[in-house]
Amino acid sequence: MNREQEPILDELKNETPATDEAGSPWRSPWVHRWAVLLVCLTWPLIWVGGLVTTYDAGMAVPDWPATYGYNMFLYPWTTWLLGPFDLLIEHGHRLLASLVGLITIAMLVAAVWSRQPRWIVRLCIVALVGVILQGALGGARVVMDARTVAMIHGCFGPAFFVLCWMIAGVSSRWWQATDAPSVPRTAVRWGAALAISSYVQLILGAQLRHMPVDAGDSFFRHIVFSHLTGAALVAVLSVITAWKLRRCGDLTLSRIGLGLIGLLILQWSLGLGTWFVNYGSPWALSQWPSLARYVIVAKGWTESMIVTGHMATGSLILALACWTWLRASRRCENSSFAKPAFD
Repeated sequence: MNREQEPILDELKNETPATDEAGSPWRSPWVHRWAVLLVCLTWPLIWVGGLVTTYDAGMAVPDWPATYGYNMFLYPWTTWLLGPFDLLIEHGHRLLASLVGLITIAMLVAAVWSRQPRWIVRLCIVALVGVILQGALGGARVVMDARTVAMIHGCFGPAFFVLCWMIAGVSSRWWQATDAPSVPRTAVRWGAALAISSYVQLILGAQLRHMPVDAGDSFFRHIVFSHLTGAALVAVLSVITAWKLRRCGDLTLSRIGLGLIGLLILQWSLGLGTWFVNYGSPWALSQWPSLARYVIVAKGWTESMIVTGHMATGSLILALACWTWLRASRRCENSSFAKPAFD
């Protein structure tokens, strides 16, 4: 070996990731497993949190972090399981959030213990800080009894959900695969635009759900118009992104694009149902006898499931849009994600 070859070999050694006995570039699968578990628990947590807002149950437990003077984890289970429904979902929301926090800690410990790349450890640290901040916002909502804090709390939860989804993706074996077709930069840009617009749309929806009681008619119409315009924009961007991904030849990305379209159709249906159960039919009921016989029951089961489902599906669309952008960026030849980053 001559002196000219030595720098090349040193460079290859620095770029080659450490492998375990099975030859995997990741030292432990537990970060990915904990992240997947977080994804599976955070979305139901968002759903239960949406039920708390739908039922106006945010103050069903007036103290925090205690529950009617009890330690949160020692509160009699018969009282909250067999008690009023608003107490059930509010205290259950707290317990599920505590479980998510403990799993986030476990994910960070697994990342440090298995000596994952520094950027993955940092993502896990950000996730832990995020879940602590989200818990503090939830507590501040109770202590201050402020709807604005509740709205911020509701917007921050989906962002944490997206972060867990991203950690699950980048800690998987797929992230190191390099045999898939490349993705053009235009697809990455459309994916980024879809992700940003999805989150803005989610914020507008949160504003509509937490509308101040003293808000005027003009402000309400402005938020409704903005939300409907945002829905149309997300629909257009979803179709364009799905079409771009289908043309790149990556079957997995094509399926993600179709999944976005399917979720979008479901979201539009739930949005129409949400308007109907909250504000009545937008058409003349005399022309629709079947709708005229429908009676809206305030805080009823059907109304609550439709409204909460609309909110929770928006979080799914946001997560899938961000994942679409990340996967497309990983396949883009000129992107910084194209090469794995290892210590």
